[in-house]
Amino acid sequence: MCKQPKQEQTTQKDWLDSLRREARGLVRELEATPGARRLFEGRIQQDEYIHYLVQTYQYVRWSTEFLQESGERMKREGQHTALADLLIQKAREENGHERWLLADLKNLGLTQEQVEGAPVCSAVRAYVEWNRFTTLSGVPTAFLGTAYVLEYLSVERAPGTVDRLIADSGIPNIQKAVTFLRGHGNADGDHVAELEAVLGRLTSPEEQAALHLSARTTRALFPSFFREP
Repeated sequence: MCKQPKQEQTTQKDWLDSLRREARGLVRELEATPGARRLFEGRIQQDEYIHYLVQTYQYVRWSTEFLQESGERMKREGQHTALADLLIQKAREENGHERWLLADLKNLGLTQEQVEGAPVCSAVRAYVEWNRFTTLSGVPTAFLGTAYVLEYLSVERAPGTVDRLIADSGIPNIQKAVTFLRGHGNADGDHVAELEAVLGRLTSPEEQAALHLSARTTRALFPSFFREP
C-alpha cells in the first residue's frame, strides 16, 4: 500500500520528462538549422527575418481559435475541467499576439495586406492543419503539447535573441521590430511552469500520447519555418 503513490509519481515524472526531451530536442535542432541559428545569434538578414515573422504570423493567427475551441470542446464533452480551463485561459493570453507580428512587420516596411497575401510555406500549412485536426476531431488536449515546446523555446532563446538582434543585426528599425520575440520571452517562463504543474496531473495514456505526438510534430516542422538563402 505504501509503494503505489511512489509508482504513480515516477510514472508522472517520466511523462513530463518525455515532453521536456521534445522541447530540448527542438532547441537543439533549431541551433543546427542555419536560418534559426542566424536568428539566435543576431546575424539574420532583413529578408530572412521578414520571412520568419511572416510565417510566424501565419500560424500564430490561429492559436487563439485553436486553444478556445479545444477548451470549449472539452467542456462540452465533460472532460478535465482543469485542462479545459487552462486551454481557455491560454486562448486569452495568446489573443492579439498576431498584432505584435503585424506591428513588427509594419516597422520593417510591410503592410498588413502584404503580410496576409504572402506565400505560406508547406511546413506552416502542415502545422496549422495538424493542430486544426486535433482541435476539431482528435484529442482536444493535444494542442497543449504544441504550446509546451514553443513556450519552452521562447524561454530558452527569445530574450538573448532580442538583445543580439538589436546589437548586431544591422536591420533598419530593428529595435521596433522585436515586439513578438520580446513579449514571448518575458511571459513564457511562467507559462512553462504553469503548464508543467497541470500536465503533471494528467494520467490518461491516450492524452499523454496525443500531447507527445503534437510536441514531436511541432519539433519536426518548426525548423522548416526558416528560409535558407
